[in-house]
Amino acid sequence: MRIHTILNLSLLIVAVGFFQTAEGAQVHPKPDTVVQAVLVAPPNVPPPPTWNQPALVKVALEVTQRKGRLADGVEFEFWTFGGTVPAPMIRVREGDTVELQLTNAKDSQFTHSIDLHAVTGPGGGARNTQVGPGQEAIFRFQALRPGVYVYHCATSMIPMHVSHGLYGLIVVEPAGGFPRVDREFYVMQGDIYTEGAFGEKGLQDSSVEKLLREAPEYVVFNGAADSLTGERALKARVGETVRIFFGVGGPNLVSSFHAIGEIFDVVYPEGATEPTKRNVQTTLVPAGGATIVQFKLEVPGNYILVDHSLSRIHKGAVGILTVEGAENPAVYEVVKDPKGAPSGH
Repeated sequence: MRIHTILNLSLLIVAVGFFQTAEGAQVHPKPDTVVQAVLVAPPNVPPPPTWNQPALVKVALEVTQRKGRLADGVEFEFWTFGGTVPAPMIRVREGDTVELQLTNAKDSQFTHSIDLHAVTGPGGGARNTQVGPGQEAIFRFQALRPGVYVYHCATSMIPMHVSHGLYGLIVVEPAGGFPRVDREFYVMQGDIYTEGAFGEKGLQDSSVEKLLREAPEYVVFNGAADSLTGERALKARVGETVRIFFGVGGPNLVSSFHAIGEIFDVVYPEGATEPTKRNVQTTLVPAGGATIVQFKLEVPGNYILVDHSLSRIHKGAVGILTVEGAENPAVYEVVKDPKGAPSGH
């Protein structure tokens, strides 16, 4: 009975979001420039917009359901926009009109949809994109407000769809763009609820009971435990300035994002387009929210990305930024390590 009540409540929430008045609707000129969005797999970031006037940006996403690595020896059925978790970043410019084509693969088992927090319109687009297997929907919206926004599936039950991986970021750049940096990365945190305990081998089913208790077995960056470590670690060099677009798909947990051994020079809180915080150690990112952090690299080594709710490291929420380059003893120097070895040994 409880699950049926929650399912009905999810439908009610979506339905309420769908209702709006047409009063005050604006008519905008049709853009002359047509652009096909560049979609790349995370942690890679598509290039910033190069056009200097409002454009029609076409985005095509297909929802697929596929088995993939959740942890070493552990598989999970992910539901994806565009084949990755998180979904590919969509990057447009303030004032652009976005034409979004959402297709649901023929072999999908469920109806899916898309709600973009950057949309001003019914359900963020979900009202008109409830597509069954083999169906497609197309709608347009104008990117009215710059910022970094989450998008996700909004089909009941919504948290189940999100917890399977149906989330991503859409970046609406301000008219003048963001300041240039040397490297950009794309990282999202999500919580996953499996029947088996963390690390239990084999294909894991999802657990509605744990989902409703908000008790995930896995808390991960970019869809899997340790997905940004080893050969998959982020890479940069001393002297470079790094920007990380960081979001939380959720569906439930809030993140305390932190880079061990670094200080965020500037933070764009909650996905805003102005860096209103400086010299920040840890920044809070809500479920369904995002941020931008930026910092210059001055010392080589491995920098650990974490949710500073530190027990989540042991649920998979950890990444590595490997920085190469010359040592900088003026900033950091090992005088004597615990075994007595001097610096450089």
